[in-house]
Amino acid sequence: MLEKSSSIPAGRIPNVAAAIDLNSDVGESFGNWTLPDAQMLEVVSSANIACGFHAGDPITIRSTAATAAANGVAIGAHIGYRDLAGFGRRFIDYDLNELSADILYQLGALEAMAQAAGSKISYVKPHGALYNTIVTHQDQAKTVIDTIAEYNPKLPVLLLPGGYALEYARSQGLRGVAEAFADRAYNPDGSLVSRREEGAVLHDTDQVVENMLRLAQDGVLIARDGTRIETEAESICTHGDTQGSFQMAQAVREALTQAGIEIRSFAA
Repeated sequence: MLEKSSSIPAGRIPNVAAAIDLNSDVGESFGNWTLPDAQMLEVVSSANIACGFHAGDPITIRSTAATAAANGVAIGAHIGYRDLAGFGRRFIDYDLNELSADILYQLGALEAMAQAAGSKISYVKPHGALYNTIVTHQDQAKTVIDTIAEYNPKLPVLLLPGGYALEYARSQGLRGVAEAFADRAYNPDGSLVSRREEGAVLHDTDQVVENMLRLAQDGVLIARDGTRIETEAESICTHGDTQGSFQMAQAVREALTQAGIEIRSFAA
């Protein structure tokens, strides 16, 4: 279960972050379907690059890794379910050994592309249904975290605050990094509103900027019912496939910078 949210005491002095990471899901083009990753990689400090299972093909992954490296952007492995047709957003009741092997396969593929670009994998972020599943699904969460630790126990893992996977990662000595989503609506318990529901994805840039400034300055997110949720997020995510995602990420970066908050990868 996610931790219950709580109200902020009246008169609380804002705790302005000195720096925060801005990440985005990239490398998700496939065949003739393309996304404007080059623009996004000029704005973010960390790039969650698809590893070919939920999206991305070899040439896309390689070129995205090269562009990220050229821009000094940290490369993260965006591991997901083997589900190209569903963009990795459908739950799969995996055999756990198969899930572990699929994760290792993706990590190895991206590592090769990153090394060819003169860079490396600096962190891991599960994608889509896998990301949301391991908030509560203990067996899959343990498999994901244990496999990452087997591959490289020094890799940080981007996860949802309050979820089981984040707690388990930290218990196993991995650096679990909590993140917030700029373009997603939240439930009062801190979970993400399902994409099947209307209003799950935010498109109002002004609202998104206001939300992210509040996050960086007060450590607070606002749920769709108005509940104030305290969060420990070190990173802000904008989805590369959200309409207007580049403009949104750019606006968030500019607002944070103007507020005196440095944009810097947690993996730097």
